[in-house]
Amino acid sequence: MSTLELTERQSRQPRPGRRLLYLLAEHAPAVAIALCFLLPLTIGVLTAFMTQQQAGTGSLWPSPWEFGNFRKVFSAMPFGRDLLNTMVYAGLSTVGVVVSSVPVAYALARLRWRGREGVFLVVLAAMMIPAQVTSLPLYVMYAHIGWVGTLKPLIVPSFFGDAFSIFLLRQFFLTIPDEFTEAARVDGAGELRILWRVLIPMAKPAIAAVGLFAFLYAWNDFYNPLLYTGNSDTGQTLAVALSQLAKNGHQNAYELQMAASLMFLLPVLVLFFLAQKVFVEGIALTGVKG
Repeated sequence: MSTLELTERQSRQPRPGRRLLYLLAEHAPAVAIALCFLLPLTIGVLTAFMTQQQAGTGSLWPSPWEFGNFRKVFSAMPFGRDLLNTMVYAGLSTVGVVVSSVPVAYALARLRWRGREGVFLVVLAAMMIPAQVTSLPLYVMYAHIGWVGTLKPLIVPSFFGDAFSIFLLRQFFLTIPDEFTEAARVDGAGELRILWRVLIPMAKPAIAAVGLFAFLYAWNDFYNPLLYTGNSDTGQTLAVALSQLAKNGHQNAYELQMAASLMFLLPVLVLFFLAQKVFVEGIALTGVKG
């Protein structure tokens, strides 16, 4: 290639400034959607570092930066105790969902038994029932056995399966070739051993995605903790405690509310970024076969 041709080709290429404009124009819808999510979060983060006199005045930049708001949260509310309750609820319920959903999904995907399709339809129907429909009978039942005011109504039901998790895992198990399980049966392995030694190692991305879904749901859950622990002095989760922060003499302390919300959000963000690769892989590999 001659020097003249190389010069002409370079002249045809857009300059760095124009290239940036082309990229922005090409991805304008995605940028607009991202801004819709990032702007409220940015305003909340900046408000968390403002003084009480500045917060709520419409100012967008802290002046001066008040880093003591995060320390004041611990005196304004029992943040440590509520954080521990939230971690117990989210952690144990995640374990319960994974432990109880994997065997059911395996039975619906890999075993042949009468009534299997009917049971799967029941699982699909359970996904469509709003939680508010079953709230009253469940509350009456838990009140009779003395569980209201504790974390038990939030944790124990997760050990009896979750319809969405069962569906997601079943769809993943269906994508695994039958040759793996058939070879294990030929070698004399039972169903539990096939599940534990063959399918679970292959389904780690899907199981990780189900676990992350369950953890995020429990961490952000507001309705159920409010229903069962809203009147408890020691059993509240952070989602309920944050909603009551404004009622406890801090209705105008926007900087404390934003600081507490930021500390509530931070563990979830860290967990998601650490597990992002496995989470995306699990969702991508989970098909809709069957």
